[in-house]
Amino acid sequence: MEYTNEIKINLPLQKVVELFDNPDNLSKWQPELISFEPVSGEPGKDGAKAKLKYKMGKREIEMVETITKNNLPKEFNGTYETKGVYNEISNRFESIDENTTRWVSHNVFKLSGFMKIIGFLMPGSFSKQSCKYMEQFKEFAEQN
Repeated sequence: MEYTNEIKINLPLQKVVELFDNPDNLSKWQPELISFEPVSGEPGKDGAKAKLKYKMGKREIEMVETITKNNLPKEFNGTYETKGVYNEISNRFESIDENTTRWVSHNVFKLSGFMKIIGFLMPGSFSKQSCKYMEQFKEFAEQN
């Protein structure tokens, strides 16, 4: 499964990237996040790994983030793995003008086991969740 989402944020590129690149801000725009724990490598750098825990309904989901390319302010790419889900995300940031930034997020999901059934039955739910996080980030960023 593969899709691309895009959003415009009413802030300069440098401010958007500053807010996006700070792990302390994650819970401010991802309210389901319980914890973010660096595991290996230098945090924020290529190859760094972190463990993220989320509360999704009544379940807790733990995933491992691996940064594959941190070339901010232009792009930030990573993989996110949990049971049955492997997600590659490519985030690109572009300055539209001095006060507006475009964020383009391209996602590739590889599903296995039970998650393959979920992906087949509800393919739009993945893109919808990604859009929700982008909108929450926009709201958080514009209010700061």
